Amino acid sequence: MRYLAAATLAPLLAWATAAQAEVIASDDTGFVTRDVAVVDATPKEVWLALISPAKWWNSAHTWSADAANLTLKPQAGGCFCERIPENPDPGRITLEGSVEHMRVIQAYPERALRMRGGLGPLQSEPASGVLTISISEAETGTRIVWEYVVGGYMRYEGPVIAAAVDGVMSQQLDGLATLLGRVDQPADAGAGKAETELDEGGEGEVAERAEPAEPTLEEAIDALADE
Repeated sequence: MRYLAAATLAPLLAWATAAQAEVIASDDTGFVTRDVAVVDATPKEVWLALISPAKWWNSAHTWSADAANLTLKPQAGGCFCERIPENPDPGRITLEGSVEHMRVIQAYPERALRMRGGLGPLQSEPASGVLTISISEAETGTRIVWEYVVGGYMRYEGPVIAAAVDGVMSQQLDGLATLLGRVDQPADAGAGKAETELDEGGEGEVAERAEPAEPTLEEAIDALADE
């Protein structure tokens, strides 16, 4: 299982190393990843781009290999879904299929989008996650905070899957930020630990997070290779 997990995560780990991802919490029961970007756009422009993942999601992290097949319905119960087109190859004709990546549990236009589900390799595991994307005004544009909280049983080593998933989350946020016009640098995105969290009423509250002493990605990869 270790070697299967390593092979499955290899492409994700390659990105995670380059993205300088931030895992702010991790243990045997789950993990939390967090990424931040500031863009030269209004909250409305951010929201409209956010709910159009076909424009910025990386095609390498889709089942159909084409982000154009992604859709997101921004309302409670709405689906972040992907269409699997028919295969026109005469030797392998298939019917059209689909994938549910996540389910919307909160859509607060220009403020926050919250979805539940297991992304990527987590889809095959009992573990699930909650992705909260919050939007707030900043001095130089609009600040986007991207936090994914995962918990439950999974057949992966915690530090390794946490770093890999956070690398992919960083990539998707960077795609959105690049589309809108990023005004900060990815390496500086996690500099501040202050974060906007929405309560049930939608009001913002700033909370300071302490950075835990977690293994680095390089240490996690070395540990996996040594086993």
